Amino acid sequence: MKPAWLNRLPPVWRARMVRLGFNLHPAFRGTGGRVVHVARDLRHIRIKLPLNWRTRNIVGSLYGGSLFAITDGAHPMMLMAALGDTYVVWDKAASIRYRQPGRSTLTADFVLDEAELAAIRAALSETPELDWTFLVELKDAHSVVHAVVERTVYIAEKNYYSQKRRGERNEATKSEATKSQDG
Repeated sequence: MKPAWLNRLPPVWRARMVRLGFNLHPAFRGTGGRVVHVARDLRHIRIKLPLNWRTRNIVGSLYGGSLFAITDGAHPMMLMAALGDTYVVWDKAASIRYRQPGRSTLTADFVLDEAELAAIRAALSETPELDWTFLVELKDAHSVVHAVVERTVYIAEKNYYSQKRRGERNEATKSEATKSQDG
């Protein structure tokens, strides 16, 4: 769900629409996770992954792919909403560390606090693009961490990103032309 569209909604509806957008999206539904909370300012999202027949693996614990997949998209969405439509935000990389099998419902909290947002804005004032890394812990009801996901997000000024993409396309076109002349 694009935040530009969200900004046309009354603030009281934005969090509801983000929650519905995630929960109804076919790719997210396939993870087995559910967004259970979105803060009004869109800076905190909580996702739960229950242990059930859809999320259980062959040994009876939560499927690792579901643990990993529920962490996809939350930080980019929060950043797009916070930074506005003058920035491009992409998930760039991710890794997961399994600490112990999940044998009950696990919860992931995604938080973009004011200090971190200020640090991102400060870094963007010095460079037109950057990679920012977030850590997400998947915990059970007793706050025991079962997995930690590290997600790297690419953030760039939209104009810079557009120019960079045009430059890459121009280079690719030149390279193809050179290959065809040489061949």
